[in-house]
Amino acid sequence: MFGGEKNASRPQFMQSEPRMSTTEALTDDECTMRSSSAASPMSPYFHEHGRLSGEGSPMMMSPWNQTSNSPFAKLNWSQSQCDDSVPYALVGSLVREEGHIYSLAASGDLLYTGSDSKNIRVWKNLQEYCGFKSNSGLVKAIIISGQRIFTGHQDGKIRVWKVSPKNPSVHKRAGTLPTLKDIFKSSIKPSNYVEVRRHKTALWIKHSDAVSCLSLSDCKNYLYSASWDRTIKVWKIADSKCLESIHAHDDAVNAVVCGGEGVMFSGSADGTVKVWKREARGKGTKHAALKTLLKQECAVTALAVNATRTILYCGASDGMVNFWEREKNLAHGGVLKGHKLAVLCLEAAGTLVFSGSADKTICVWKRDGVIHTCISVLTGHDGPVKCFAVEEDREAVARGDARWILYSGSLDKSVKVWNVSEANNNQPNSLASSDVESDGSYSSGRVGFNRKK
Repeated sequence: MFGGEKNASRPQFMQSEPRMSTTEALTDDECTMRSSSAASPMSPYFHEHGRLSGEGSPMMMSPWNQTSNSPFAKLNWSQSQCDDSVPYALVGSLVREEGHIYSLAASGDLLYTGSDSKNIRVWKNLQEYCGFKSNSGLVKAIIISGQRIFTGHQDGKIRVWKVSPKNPSVHKRAGTLPTLKDIFKSSIKPSNYVEVRRHKTALWIKHSDAVSCLSLSDCKNYLYSASWDRTIKVWKIADSKCLESIHAHDDAVNAVVCGGEGVMFSGSADGTVKVWKREARGKGTKHAALKTLLKQECAVTALAVNATRTILYCGASDGMVNFWEREKNLAHGGVLKGHKLAVLCLEAAGTLVFSGSADKTICVWKRDGVIHTCISVLTGHDGPVKCFAVEEDREAVARGDARWILYSGSLDKSVKVWNVSEANNNQPNSLASSDVESDGSYSSGRVGFNRKK
């Protein structure tokens, strides 16, 4: 009802560049969801030590990944009027046959969308505004810092873009992390090479596998990049220097998020969530591991913190969302049960928490203290919900109504725009734009939670 008509059936092509190290092709999300500690060698989620998780990188192998060569394929956009009396409304759907949507970022009235089409689209007031193209393909992460945009890619590089001061619709390539100058300087010293897999070394300042996530420190001075190469790298934004490479986990790092006061959280396919603290050492900084919050067989797939940095949320491949309370020394606060399949993305805004899943649904959780209640299940996507971006609805807030604009990107190649209110509802609601089966279960607050250690 709300989405535009899809284009005619896409042509089929032979795949030319699959990097396979297993006998079965996986989807991109199966690759990130796998649990190396639990899977048997016969399982499609089995992790072979010495193999980087990007090998057999799934999105290259699926016939659904084939798209038109033209970056200006037909755009379908439909929009409906939002009724302020309705707590949840689907504003519209954005569909472009360019590829799966893997990353979103919003700033004011601008929305950036990244996919596996090499194109980064910019939308203003829900209309196509401009775009720019990367040469590396899949855009797995986007983050905005002032007039600069950082994008993380499947090839392990972080690209930096700047908005032209003369024409804000023009985005120019400003460089790559690490810079070519730093790569050259580092390559001279043999001590700067580290082993990234058996019989292969690489510079420690470079990611050797896909960049899965980006996060900015609260002070905006540092950029954190998580990668499937099991490391987190710390970049100083002012001079684009790589300050540190943290061997954080035993498997792909799927999520990293800054928690304020120099604290950083990381989540991995090895099933752990770790806490790190930035400390000044000499002229630089180092991150010390403080504690491990979670050890489980299921892969950790997403992390988020609320605006006040008091609660950490963690999504996993078992469909659960765990949370911890900062004010109680990161004590476990409970588990939210609302999805049938893996949680792929999380976002917190005001008193609301959004969880997107491979089951194609979005759960909207209302927080009251540490009690969380699922007040709505948003359905309409035809594929896994892969990424979120959230912005405050400034017009509604000016009227005294705390509302949020939620953007959801999916592997169905669409972005849906939702208007969600923080207004209390006594009963859970379900908003559907198509007949998609969803799990309406919801839970609240402190419940027992046991995992294999």
